[in-house]
Amino acid sequence: MINAAFLDRLKHLNKKHVIFSELIDEVPSDPSFEFHFSAKDNLCTSDFQTRAGSKILEGYRPPFDATPVRRMRQAGGLLVGKTNMDEFGFGTFGTNSGHGVPRNPFDPDRSCGGSSGGAAAAACFLDGHVALGVSTGGSISCPASFCGVVGLTPTYGRVSRYGLVDYGNSLDKVGMFARSSSTLKRYLPIIAGPDPMDPTSCSQSELGFNPVKIESIAVPKEAMENIHSDVRIAFGEALSILKECMSVKVKEVSIPSMKFALPAYYVLATSEASTNLARYCGMRFGARGGDVTLHFDDFFSKVRSEHFGKEAKRRILLGTYSRMVGFRNRYYLKALAVRQTVMKDYDRALKDHTLIATPTMPFVSPRFTEIERMRPIDMYRADFLTVPPNLAGLPHISVPCGYADSMPIGMQLVAKHWAEGVLLGAADCWESTFQYRFPEAIM
Repeated sequence: MINAAFLDRLKHLNKKHVIFSELIDEVPSDPSFEFHFSAKDNLCTSDFQTRAGSKILEGYRPPFDATPVRRMRQAGGLLVGKTNMDEFGFGTFGTNSGHGVPRNPFDPDRSCGGSSGGAAAAACFLDGHVALGVSTGGSISCPASFCGVVGLTPTYGRVSRYGLVDYGNSLDKVGMFARSSSTLKRYLPIIAGPDPMDPTSCSQSELGFNPVKIESIAVPKEAMENIHSDVRIAFGEALSILKECMSVKVKEVSIPSMKFALPAYYVLATSEASTNLARYCGMRFGARGGDVTLHFDDFFSKVRSEHFGKEAKRRILLGTYSRMVGFRNRYYLKALAVRQTVMKDYDRALKDHTLIATPTMPFVSPRFTEIERMRPIDMYRADFLTVPPNLAGLPHISVPCGYADSMPIGMQLVAKHWAEGVLLGAADCWESTFQYRFPEAIM
């Protein structure tokens, strides 16, 4: 139940964990809503700012709702706030936000993950809450693993992207976080489905939840390289539960292209990002420059230099370089070819197996002091398990599968295109066997 006491506790929680970039000011006088939800800060909302974690969009209030937000409202949902995120989705640890760093529900000295860190933390703290997130290369699975919740990334095109502040148009997918798969099963049909405002969503298979027997699960041997021992042990125990308690066949397979997915992803994603971010120049949205008499190059450069964060600048430079004359064939077109190879390798593995299972992240949520010592390349490498299914546009889900030093560890399950029902069915079965842990909830 949402009342003044709930809102006060939510604001107090936000001061400690920086989950939301913006919250509702007061409980609506009309109590017609049936549930509460949150939206990642890169989903447009008419009654909240939409800043995508960036100072360059400070003050921008869209005149419309993104399609997933609008559909949740129409179903009786109350939007309680916009969740904190890495600037434009650029990050693995939630440390690149222009509006504070979200802190892990299990340990505020650790990361929530990125880029949908605030959304995962909201789902962890709020019992019965559903948080809308967005994934480009793992921005749902990673924070779901670090915060110990269930995070669903649907097939590319399953949920409309209309009203999303894009990172990479061919990669972005709107998904959801919750404490259980049953909650996701309830709300996914609300936001899924064709939308004439987003052509990529208009041709899709029907979303079904018919029971499907999980016959066999493939485990890529490439996914078990460079995994921390705690994660390796927890994932191994999870596989044992699948075999012994759920009678699922588990087989090691090889997906050779997994090792090439990460560099291909960063070429493609940054190329698209550098194009998308060109529109933020201090004229139409958010922050504006002071001296309008400057030459347009000087005017734009001043605004972008002052208001873009370090990681945004890095990815703009990398993406622009990859698309330059003389480098397009060397990098961009090769990355597109690798993407096709990744899709074929996953399709081949999923012909013989119902699901593909990997750890979600190679380690538990790191402390901020550890993140400060990481190089950018080390941060990028942390995504090597979440990037391949995102690059292939495949649906995947992260569920808690173990705990180390009281911190959650995630298991990622990948299914065929349009098979979200299979993923949620498998998660239901898993939850009947494995008990999740959560910090104190706000009721």
